[in-house]
Amino acid sequence: MLEKDIMKLVAKGSMLPLMEEFYTIQGEGFHKGTAAYFIRVGGCDVGCHWCDVKESWNAATHPPTAIESIAANAAKYSNTIVVTGGEPLTWDMGPLTSLLKEKNLSTHIETSGAYPLTGSWDWICLSPKKNKGPVGEIHLRAHELKVIIYNRDDLRFAEEHAAKVGEQCVLYLQPEWSVREKVTPLIVDYVMKHPKWKISLQTHKYLNIP
Repeated sequence: MLEKDIMKLVAKGSMLPLMEEFYTIQGEGFHKGTAAYFIRVGGCDVGCHWCDVKESWNAATHPPTAIESIAANAAKYSNTIVVTGGEPLTWDMGPLTSLLKEKNLSTHIETSGAYPLTGSWDWICLSPKKNKGPVGEIHLRAHELKVIIYNRDDLRFAEEHAAKVGEQCVLYLQPEWSVREKVTPLIVDYVMKHPKWKISLQTHKYLNIP
């Protein structure tokens, strides 16, 4: 297939730049401890300096992969499918989620919300970033707001976004891994004073699993 034809299929969401796919335990947020199949899609221009998957940023380094293959692999492992990145909403998620839904799979997304929401989702984890904020209606659609805390100002940022989500949305503060020893006491104190928030930890890193 010619490269220009492949790029047309990527633009339509029929193929996606697949970085990796793997079966593991969800380590963060509301569904932590749940067995889940992760689909990590390449491509992200949000540019968080503390990102632990910077190799996902350049979509061109990840092979365009047919969504039929991605969905078929996912169905072999788990009912819970987590689409992450990179920033998955860089691409049209409608075709992929349609295939996953046809297989009666539960679709979850982890996104910064920097691009318009596409796809059919059972669970939306919104993790906004300062570099490039959420757009459209995603605050009101989010089931989970997860704000990464790197410094004290991120608590202000967290409240700014908590004011925009719906009543159904669960609120999480998560220490950025590289400064966890410094910021975790800050988060604990904040949650005790503001109990609408919960603490999310990257338990998969403590368990030494993907």
